[in-house]
Amino acid sequence: MLFWRRRDSVAAVREFVRRAAQEWGLGERVGDVVLCASELATNAVLHGVPAGRGYLVRVERLGGAAGLRIEVHDSGDGRESVRAAAGEPAPTEDEPGEESGRGLIIVDALADRWGAAVRNPGKIVWCEFAEGVPRR
Repeated sequence: MLFWRRRDSVAAVREFVRRAAQEWGLGERVGDVVLCASELATNAVLHGVPAGRGYLVRVERLGGAAGLRIEVHDSGDGRESVRAAAGEPAPTEDEPGEESGRGLIIVDALADRWGAAVRNPGKIVWCEFAEGVPRR
């Protein structure tokens, strides 16, 4: 589904992903799935989508009924998320009390797998959740 580069689009992404996760039986993982989708969408809005453009959010089943994958496609630069997915340090806000710089840390903690890939233009940041697997 395509969303416009607006802060209020993140709430629509959460609802879109929540419906899919519930319909596909992710059970107790729905909250984690929605939070990760929210973090990826927020990163796209704040860092990945040039003004006047939108971003694509895809939600798909993994291996029939084995789980769920979320992809956020944007048309921005993409270097920071790709660096973080490769295990290199991503820039973060180091000051206590900062409210940004932790989105991919949250995704890493909650998702079973995640990563990023370059596309032209932009990047795809994705995360996956196995059905019936409790949070680690």
